[in-house]
Amino acid sequence: MAKHSFEFKKKVVSEYLNGCGGTLYLSKKYNLGSTTQLRKWIKAYETLGDEGLLRSRQQTKYTFEYKLHVVELYLSSEVSYQELAFQEGINNPALIVRWVNDFRIAGPDALRPKKKGRKKTVDSKNKAKTVVQSTEVIQVDTSVEHVKQLEDELLKLRIENAYLKELRRLRLEEETLLKKLRGSSTASEENSN
Repeated sequence: MAKHSFEFKKKVVSEYLNGCGGTLYLSKKYNLGSTTQLRKWIKAYETLGDEGLLRSRQQTKYTFEYKLHVVELYLSSEVSYQELAFQEGINNPALIVRWVNDFRIAGPDALRPKKKGRKKTVDSKNKAKTVVQSTEVIQVDTSVEHVKQLEDELLKLRIENAYLKELRRLRLEEETLLKKLRGSSTASEENSN
């Protein structure tokens, strides 16, 4: 995949916005392959301005809460990754795709920041001590914050579950209605013959 400079993207988008040609014409003129890339640039420029066309060289750090918020927005609405990225000001829709997939596979904990680097090695003497200590005392975190966090997570999961059940019910209802319509149309065709 070719990387295009900001100036090149701005030039092509400006030509489109000034009416110098449509997406198909400009895509062929500048050898972009397809109109999809140009349409993305145009949409990014219209929603984010010049920043939408810039390739960010630095990694933006997003908080756990923000990631969870974006994933919930995607799951609860019927917008595309691209539209949600523009709505939230994220320049890379693939980032949202990864967050949603991680969330579906491993739950909300997959969105938490991970420790970087190599794990510390433990020599065998300390390892034996930690095993003995861990079997003796097992504590359960019953702090108010932890309980509140679990209650919040439970509520979110219940809401998501109810939403998905309702969506499934509506789709089944729609399929049943379509089957009835198909059945009545074939019956009317047979009667007319």
